[in-house]
Amino acid sequence: MSRIGKKPVEVPSGVKVEINGNVVKVQGPKGNLQRQLPQLVNAKVEGNQVLVERENDERRARAMHGLSRTLVANMVIGVVTPYKKSLEISGVGYRAELKGKSLNLQVGLSHDVNHPIPDGVDCKVDKQTLVHLESIDKELVGRVAAEIRAYRPCEPYKGKGIKYVGERVRRKEGKTGT
Repeated sequence: MSRIGKKPVEVPSGVKVEINGNVVKVQGPKGNLQRQLPQLVNAKVEGNQVLVERENDERRARAMHGLSRTLVANMVIGVVTPYKKSLEISGVGYRAELKGKSLNLQVGLSHDVNHPIPDGVDCKVDKQTLVHLESIDKELVGRVAAEIRAYRPCEPYKGKGIKYVGERVRRKEGKTGT
């Protein structure tokens, strides 16, 4: 039995969970989320808990058991307290600016990068070098942060680029003259 999969997901007050077949719908004070679970996993609501069970002991079913439980738990947590990711931009002339539903990045390329911010993600820019992303969907906010970071990942020699707040970049020593 999966150690993570067998744990019940506690549903706090103010959150409503509905299960129709393999579709899980979670409604809370911050919004609504919906997800299709894999066919090998079943979920059911008992009182103020959601239980996730697998149909058999095949390898694929065991793999999906813990994953499905974690996805449901992330949905329940997200509709109560949104997930946040922050990115830090460092480098001379590197900056970010919010224009409508698009994030304009100047990160040392020959052109400005306009990254569209999808619905469901709130974006704020502080001091042109800090980008804050917030969403009730953990997967969505992580994906958007990773896409923005991928335009110019932090490089190890001068530390220029985009990194997560709190990320530690291992610095390398540059060339030395002989």
